[in-house]
Amino acid sequence: MENIIAQGASLNGKERTHQPAVLRFLAHFFSYVFHPLFIPVIVTAFLLFVHPLMFAGFQGTRKVFILASVFLNTGLLPAFSVFLMWRLKFVESIFLRTPKERIIPYSAAIIFYFWVWYVFHSQPETPVPFVQFLLGSFLAVCGAWMLNIRMKVSMHATAVGGMVMFFLLQILTQQESTGQYFALALLVAGIVCTSRFIVSDHTAGEIYLGLFTGFVFQVIAWWI
Repeated sequence: MENIIAQGASLNGKERTHQPAVLRFLAHFFSYVFHPLFIPVIVTAFLLFVHPLMFAGFQGTRKVFILASVFLNTGLLPAFSVFLMWRLKFVESIFLRTPKERIIPYSAAIIFYFWVWYVFHSQPETPVPFVQFLLGSFLAVCGAWMLNIRMKVSMHATAVGGMVMFFLLQILTQQESTGQYFALALLVAGIVCTSRFIVSDHTAGEIYLGLFTGFVFQVIAWWI
């Protein structure tokens, strides 16, 4: 049985390696553009500058400050932490390919994600759905960290899963038309998850588990 599983995994790896070069290039491209650390920034920028009502009445400088704060805490500082751990030899690769390598970076990200949620949660004028999204992102990182103790979970899938559920909840709870935003989020999630299956060593189960993790913790944040 073990030999059959090993042979299956080997064949699966060969199939991915033999994908057309253009397809692999696109998969790498989308994996970088929609990196998990960029998803909160992308959603925040969308809500600030595209969504017609979420941040209505906020001045331009205030919007830039909000975006910069989210980028610093959910993107730059976690990325710098991974880079620092790599240089100090705490992890072998900045790509964090094994569950063991992800433990400390997850712990650092939990601190930064909690802080950015706490800051905006403490400001009454901040739109409630945005605060819920930040809380869901923080909880998803916590959930992925706990799951990572026993198994490897796709961080990309967790991030886009949370994004999809956030926009779905907006459809269900807000009166304004947001269906097109949900459709766009669903398209991005499909592209990202397909890309990870092509160019990463994740199994389909690890990708589905990541999606489920993102879904669940956004719902929990909304319920709280």
